[in-house]
Amino acid sequence: MGPGDAAPSAPRRRGRGRRLLRAALAALLAAGLGFAWFLHRAALGPPDTGPSAGIAVLTGGPDRVERGLALLAAWPDSRLLVSGVGPDSGLADLARLAGADPAPIAGRTELGHGATSTRGNAREVAAWARRHGIREITVVTAGFHMPRALLELRRGLPEASLLPYPVAPFVARPVTMAREYLKLLGAALGLSALADRPRDPAAPDPAPERPAPAAS
Repeated sequence: MGPGDAAPSAPRRRGRGRRLLRAALAALLAAGLGFAWFLHRAALGPPDTGPSAGIAVLTGGPDRVERGLALLAAWPDSRLLVSGVGPDSGLADLARLAGADPAPIAGRTELGHGATSTRGNAREVAAWARRHGIREITVVTAGFHMPRALLELRRGLPEASLLPYPVAPFVARPVTMAREYLKLLGAALGLSALADRPRDPAAPDPAPERPAPAAS
């Protein structure tokens, strides 16, 4: 080994180790503060808000569709999109599960069948809002899912005002919360695009639904 190939001195190695340790501690502190902010946002309950032109329900958990239909019934001038509905479900099915009558709301309700992810939800909501000229949307989803939902929706529809309307559960089990926080970080970095797989790539936009005919 020549003079120029000498191994790093002990003080230099210790200095490098301290820099790495400080960087790791800073990263852990940032992650901890971010998780605390996430828990605070997730724990916020429904606001005392008035009607908005649009209501967007992101499926995937209990009470979301029911709350969206209740808001639609209370706001007669609003329109509703239920995003991420299974391919075999119609408005009559959702209304029946929610204990609602589909007939009065059919003309103001649309179902999005293409989304299989939160990013897909944002794409469906953006297409629906632009088609109807809606600039103010009440977003209905679980409290712990709301931060990521708003992030994706603002990315896909920056011109709209989004009003969060979280439903229970606001905070889920610790493992679920940690997983959701990691998904939020991934979405912030744009990694959610890698997992976005529309159910029907040829027709990702939602189509209006009509109530099923009554059985004879």
